Amino acid sequence: MSNLHGWGGPLPQSWLDQQLVLQKKILVRIYELGMNPVLPAFSGNVPAALQNVFPSAKITQLGNWFSVKSDPRWCCTYLLDATDPLFIEIGRAFIEQQLKEYGRTSHIYNCDTFDENTPPVDSPEYISSLGAAIYSGMQSGDSDAVWLMQGWLFSYDPFWRPPQMKALLNSVPLGKLVVLDLFAEVKPIWSTSKQFYGVPYIWCMLHNFAGNIEMYGILDSIAFGPVEARTSENTTMVGVGMSMEGIEQNPVVYDLMSEMAFQHEKVDVKAWINQYSVRRYGRSVPAIQDAWNVLYHTVYNCTDGATDKNRDVIVAFPDVDPSIISVTEGKYQNYGKPVSKEAVLKSETSSYDHPHLWYSTSEVIRALELFIASGNELSASNTYRYDLIDLTRQALAKYANELFLNIIEAYQLNDAHGVFQLSRRFLELVEDMDGLLACHDGFLLGPWLESAKQLAQNEEQEKQYEWNARTQITMWFDNTQEEASLLRDYGNKYWSGLLRDYYGPRAAIYFKYMIESLESGDGFRLKDWRREWIKLTNDWQNGRNVYPVESNGDALITSQWLYNKYLQGTGVFDH
Repeated sequence: MSNLHGWGGPLPQSWLDQQLVLQKKILVRIYELGMNPVLPAFSGNVPAALQNVFPSAKITQLGNWFSVKSDPRWCCTYLLDATDPLFIEIGRAFIEQQLKEYGRTSHIYNCDTFDENTPPVDSPEYISSLGAAIYSGMQSGDSDAVWLMQGWLFSYDPFWRPPQMKALLNSVPLGKLVVLDLFAEVKPIWSTSKQFYGVPYIWCMLHNFAGNIEMYGILDSIAFGPVEARTSENTTMVGVGMSMEGIEQNPVVYDLMSEMAFQHEKVDVKAWINQYSVRRYGRSVPAIQDAWNVLYHTVYNCTDGATDKNRDVIVAFPDVDPSIISVTEGKYQNYGKPVSKEAVLKSETSSYDHPHLWYSTSEVIRALELFIASGNELSASNTYRYDLIDLTRQALAKYANELFLNIIEAYQLNDAHGVFQLSRRFLELVEDMDGLLACHDGFLLGPWLESAKQLAQNEEQEKQYEWNARTQITMWFDNTQEEASLLRDYGNKYWSGLLRDYYGPRAAIYFKYMIESLESGDGFRLKDWRREWIKLTNDWQNGRNVYPVESNGDALITSQWLYNKYLQGTGVFDH
């Protein structure tokens, strides 16, 4: 989003050269398939040195964006004011050079000057002048230019009130701006903005952040949202799209969304999902259809409006003193049934995002029972094995969140023995889950690391690329010895190898300091925990140990065993 100068690095010139070759191959294939590629346009972000060349240019420095110490190497980029004549000059040169490099264009250009990046002035007149100037920069290089803008800024930043939003959207000639309603399945902007104030838009499903692995979705919203928008009064909708940050999870969500480009009527999800299981596994099994109906009404029925980023304790361990995490017990109704315990994790610091839970865990465990019971008929299906492992992982992950609460409760009761016994069970669970994930190629760390290393042209590059791949899924860089990156665990993954060698050892360090705190009678040594955790992270990121790229183990036998060990009869921990 142009809010950073860089993040680590630099990458070698050979990598940039490889990317250019790949981009050209992608563009050739896109045109062969009759598709329209979207190329970037100049957004106003400039290097600091441009001030030396053009000292009178209107260049401002932006604020910090997720760097620990507001490090100028990474954050606080420079933005050329769109009303400066230099903006259009650079905008024209940018597109002309791109046309020279790629040989052709579809005339569609992406430009997102204000994503998570608030404009300096909120005057509608100023906002309008910015939008007009940005488009003029594109048009000066391509008279047929169409600006494609992400609508994330309207969801993310309260700066964009109706006058500001309307000023930006109406600053471009009608038909020359198209907006992506980026998060329409959760927070549609079209319905609260008078259809983007007359501007054409594309209904998009965002769904996933950072490629986190979590069974999550809103199938009903996907099944009727695009049709509702297209048939609404004074509609300006011109298409549907997907704008996820990561894929290779929740195939049911992407299967349904892919169909919505061809649907003229709202989809009956119950009927659709019965057919989905038949298509996915190659045969009709009543028990598995029942299981999918449960999943449709639970994990795939998230209607609380929360942005889903997986913050399960295993993959996003809390960086807080355990004494300030509160465990609240109570009762509430879920699907008309009384639930025995509600555990809510709260903290006095933003360092800890509590796990998101929007469904009855006992119902999902019932779906898992049906999946396991169907194993004799379906275990030969690769897609069944994937779904079985994912569902088992989901249930165990929520059980781990509850187990963590019990550890916190024991700690706050000064029960060192209880903390020891429960934390040992937590770590055993993490190890067992690693073995479960090893049973399918779709949950392995190895392919991620090997694909990064294969880009390398020499040993030094191989080390660098592997470090990048390891860093992205753990600390995400920019940490000190005592302070974690603000983006830590953003790209967390339930992958075999990662649980055993990183998430498990990290939790063990935290539990060690909890027990030491109780035994000594002193407070939790938060700084010492951070130092040791960050050292573990740095050592793992610099590691070179090789992980399997092929699965090992029987998915059905392992899932059955883990269900018997951890989940059988656990309805009492329901939320």
